[in-house]
Amino acid sequence: MQQSTQANLVSDLIANLLVAAIGITAFVLWSFAPDTYYIIVQEDEVLEWSTFWAFICAGGIYLYVAARPGFSLTASWFPIGLLLFCLFVALEEISWGQRLFGYRPPEYFLQFNYQQEFNLHNVIATSLRKLSVVVVIFGYGVALPLLGLIPAVRQLIDRIGILSPPPILIPAFLLTGIMQQIYPFKFTGEWIEMMLGACFLFAALAEARLRSAATASTSTSFIISTTGTTLVILLAGWGSALATNHLRSADPANVTAAQFELKTLRKDFTSGNVSARRCGFHRRIFTFTEKTGQSYLYNGAFANLAQQGLPEQRAEFFLDPWNYAYWIRDNCAANGRSDTTYLYSFGPNRRRDSTRWEIRGDDIAIVLNGAIDDFRIPTDPR
Repeated sequence: MQQSTQANLVSDLIANLLVAAIGITAFVLWSFAPDTYYIIVQEDEVLEWSTFWAFICAGGIYLYVAARPGFSLTASWFPIGLLLFCLFVALEEISWGQRLFGYRPPEYFLQFNYQQEFNLHNVIATSLRKLSVVVVIFGYGVALPLLGLIPAVRQLIDRIGILSPPPILIPAFLLTGIMQQIYPFKFTGEWIEMMLGACFLFAALAEARLRSAATASTSTSFIISTTGTTLVILLAGWGSALATNHLRSADPANVTAAQFELKTLRKDFTSGNVSARRCGFHRRIFTFTEKTGQSYLYNGAFANLAQQGLPEQRAEFFLDPWNYAYWIRDNCAANGRSDTTYLYSFGPNRRRDSTRWEIRGDDIAIVLNGAIDDFRIPTDPR
C-alpha cells in the first residue's frame, strides 16, 4: 500500500509538471517563435484539438467512475455532472463541428456572436464568462480540495457524493488561474483552456485510481496512466489537426465564388464610403462593421449580391461559400514593410493557414493596399 501511495504521489507530481509545461511552451513560442505561436493558437490546430480530446477523455473517465458497480443516479450525480460539463466544453471548443462539417449556424449566433460560431460561451457577457472560469478554476480546483482537508467538511463532501480533485493537484489549477488573471500574452485564453482540460483529465485519472481495485496494487500503472494518457491526447490532437487540414470542399466552384466575392468586398472598402481607421487590427468583417459603425457595408456591392442569388444570411453576415467569416487584416508599417491591408477567407479547409504577412495553404486573399507574401502551394480543390 505504501508503494502504491508513493507511485500515486509521483504520478500527480508529474501531472503538475505537465500542466506547467503547457504554460512554459506558450511563453517559449511567444518569445522565440511568434509565427509558430500564431499558427498553433488558431482554430483546428493541434492546441484546440488537444484541448478537445483532453476534455473528451476526462469525460470518458468520469463515465467510468459513474458506472461503477452499484450505480445509481443518486450516488453518481456528481461524476455524471462532470461528464456533461467536460462534453459540453469539448464541443464548445470545436463550435459543435461547425468548421468540420461546414454548416451555417442559426441566425441568432451569426448576429450576436461576433465570432460567428455556433457556441454558447461567446454570446454571454464577457464578465460573466470570465467569472464562470474563475469559479471553476479557483472554486472546484483550489477551494474544494482545501476544504476537503477539514475532516468535518470531508465527511460532508463524501456523504453527498461530491468528487474533489486531490489536494496535490492544487498547484496545477492555481497556475492555470494565475495565467487567466494576468493574461501575459495574446491568445493566452487558448492555452488556459488546454491547461484546464489537462487539470480535469488528471483529476479524473486520480479519481479513477481510487475507484479501481485492479490498479491499486500496481505501483507503476499510476505513472503510466498519466504520461501515457497525455501522449495519447497530444497524438490525437496532432492527428485531428492534420486530418482537418486535408479536409476539402467537393465543389471547386466555391473557390471561384470566394475569389469573386472578395473582389466585390474590395470595391466596398475602396469606394470611399468606409471611413479611415487606425492601423493594426484583425477582425471578421461582420465584427469590423459592427464595432466601427461602418453601416455602408450593409448596403454595399457585396450585400447587393443577394439580388443575384447569394443567400441572404451570407450577404448579411459576410460569410464565405463554406459558411465561415470573411476577414480583414491591417498590419502597421514595420521592419521595412509599408502599412498593409487585405481581405481573406479560410478557404476550403475552413481553417486559417496564413500568418501576419504571408498567405499560406488554401486561404484566399485579396490586397487592399501594401503587399503581402504569397506562399500558397497550389492545391486541387477537388
